[in-house]
Amino acid sequence: MTMNTFFDSFKNHFLISMPHLDDPHFEHTVIYLCEHTKAGAMGIIINRPSNVDFTELANHLGIQIDSPSLVSEPIYTGGPVEAERGFILHTADKVWSNTLRVTDEVSLSASLEALEDIAQDKGPDAFRITLGCAGWDAGQLETEIANNDWLVCEADLDVLFYTPSDMQFTAATRVLGIDMTRLSPDIGHG
Repeated sequence: MTMNTFFDSFKNHFLISMPHLDDPHFEHTVIYLCEHTKAGAMGIIINRPSNVDFTELANHLGIQIDSPSLVSEPIYTGGPVEAERGFILHTADKVWSNTLRVTDEVSLSASLEALEDIAQDKGPDAFRITLGCAGWDAGQLETEIANNDWLVCEADLDVLFYTPSDMQFTAATRVLGIDMTRLSPDIGHG
């Protein structure tokens, strides 16, 4: 007799790190999950600006910036996996050859063409450019969630694209109706 195990995908959800999560890569982070299958998961940290801005990235890639508003646009640290690779989390109004459509509203791209269009002010309505991503092997994320390392909630587009990075953690927890400042890192460890 085969048992059919139920799998609940958290694609298009936020992972909000819990205070006891003891990993400097993920401390006080909000991750947007782009993919989550039985084989594993992939997401982008959305609230950790790096010390690199769009001008520095564009210069490195030989891209001309036509939009003055982008000059100091921060590049985010998307996670420790493939830390040198660029990812663009964006609204689904633009598509490039290698764009992954996460939902009808959100896509993920990783192409020079996407960065060039953004630099020329021909990009999507909203975007977040990151270096690196976060990844989990089969069963790893489910184990971390079971260990209460992450709070999980449906993603909110306003929090994802239109909330300043220093406010995203608090805004994401409010989606759940939780005030993280009231949570002790020692919950359940008494």
